[in-house]
Amino acid sequence: MPITRPAAPVRLEAVELRVLHLPLVSPFTTSFGTESVREVIVVRARTSDGEGWGEIVTQESPLYSSEYTRGAWDVANRFLVPALLDAGSLAPEDVSGILAPCVGHRMVKAGLELAVLDAALRAEDRSLGAYLGAAVDRVPSGVSVGIQRDPAALVDAVGGYLDEGYVRIKIKIKPGRDVADTAAVRDAFGAIPLQVDANSAYTLADVDTLAELDRFDLLLIEQPLQEDDIVDHATLAARLRTPVCLDESIVSAKAAADALALRAASVINIKAGRVGGYLEAVRVHDLCREAGVPVWCGGMLETGIGRAANAALAALPGFTLPGDVSASDRFYTRDIVTEPIRLEDGHVRVPTGPGIGIEIDPVALDDVTVDRVELRR
Repeated sequence: MPITRPAAPVRLEAVELRVLHLPLVSPFTTSFGTESVREVIVVRARTSDGEGWGEIVTQESPLYSSEYTRGAWDVANRFLVPALLDAGSLAPEDVSGILAPCVGHRMVKAGLELAVLDAALRAEDRSLGAYLGAAVDRVPSGVSVGIQRDPAALVDAVGGYLDEGYVRIKIKIKPGRDVADTAAVRDAFGAIPLQVDANSAYTLADVDTLAELDRFDLLLIEQPLQEDDIVDHATLAARLRTPVCLDESIVSAKAAADALALRAASVINIKAGRVGGYLEAVRVHDLCREAGVPVWCGGMLETGIGRAANAALAALPGFTLPGDVSASDRFYTRDIVTEPIRLEDGHVRVPTGPGIGIEIDPVALDDVTVDRVELRR
């Protein structure tokens, strides 16, 4: 489904970048490490008609992705922001083309595109959901649960999230913390919607272990193998009853098309930052919907900026599985927006205000800012 109506151009006057350090409610552990503080970059696009906000979802270290905060900061300051400022008047749909000569750095490009998009839509008094083609006014909310001290602690954590009303549970796994952890959650809570996420922690040599997960009737196993192991994922998918979902491997609509053609995945996790922006995310959605392949919206521990935008994306009709658009308080005691995303009867509302539909809390933003720069035309 194409974008309902392109946004009008805006004249970009300046771009402000901030590095934030937001303490997490509790440490978040995956197969590649543990975060206690979320380091992230937020973008403010200043235009002749107002401003817009975006979020660059890199992490402090290049563990989930080759992108990381200081690298993102450098390429944004030296190359990408100057390219946008030189363009003068531009529409959000122009951003990816302007930034295309710089290879990679999709998370930076996505954050810049979102800031321009937010500014343009605010100027038109149009919401991101309306622009993208949202089909619902709220989306089912799943939660991602990091690796805990032991299976008993994992059961306690999952129980707490179920009590809060989350409608789908995702647990992180890695070699040695997979079958027993999954069994503990399934035994404790019965037939809840449950999936596991390996974050590329396995190889084909682990196929027998991964096949043991078939007995737990999981919604899917997410990214079991390395990012570039598309062919191996196809081999693995043929050996498992559990649907294989790709995350890190899906860096563009082209990558999604290749994975589907090879039967490397029967479910796709769409992350706007990972694919280079919300417009490319819509292209992935449209491709999968045409192919009859379910998609869901993944998360990168976003602030209220990215969380609101993800809710709008997840409201598109092809998102038939609950995503990781959880409430702000899942990760942060204090978000940087005036009205944090909340869980309501297992769902998150799609913002309807102009642009991404949130307002920044300037005091909260200043309190977690550790670096700041503004580039002007």
